[in-house]
Amino acid sequence: MFGKEGAMQALDRRRSRLSPERESELYGAVMGLLTEVGYDALTMDAVAARTHSSKATLYRQWKSKPQLVATALRQTKPVSLENIDTGSLRGDLREMVRCGDQARERDAALMRGLALAAHQNPDLLEALRELMVKHELSAFETVLGRAVDRGEVAPDRPALRYIVHMLVGAFTTRLLVEAQEPDAAYLFDYIDAVILPALGVRSPASP
Repeated sequence: MFGKEGAMQALDRRRSRLSPERESELYGAVMGLLTEVGYDALTMDAVAARTHSSKATLYRQWKSKPQLVATALRQTKPVSLENIDTGSLRGDLREMVRCGDQARERDAALMRGLALAAHQNPDLLEALRELMVKHELSAFETVLGRAVDRGEVAPDRPALRYIVHMLVGAFTTRLLVEAQEPDAAYLFDYIDAVILPALGVRSPASP
């Protein structure tokens, strides 16, 4: 009746009844349980027990396990894209890598498990898209928009609409092709060798 925007606003109002400290505690518990048992074995009962909450409170605030997990992922991510503005696109992309380096090593297996769970659970996939992915895409479009406004990237550059796909590919294919995790050195090189040339941006690594 009210559409997705109205549903998001209602969710924000429900969450506002908890203090920031209490929300942080709950999100930390969710991430801990995801690491320990995975998405499928995680239950609202387990979250309630670990945080000394009632299951009714959890459902009142987040309505479902997928919504709670998606919100916990968004709220505990290591870097907020809105806060990154180094003055250049290359600097912004490298800062994203630097800020997420420690958490990336720690959470690599967790994220692979969640990716598999999302393919098997449409309700989780929908929650991730609505509560996390769309927000991240909007923030990343702001980063790219600043690069266009600075004159670094031509506004009609065809690769602009595929940069997110390319970055996701950098994370997902190295393990498959090289049997190695995508560490900072690899991602820095990927930015200089793939992302920036696709956008027509020269980097120190360019000939």
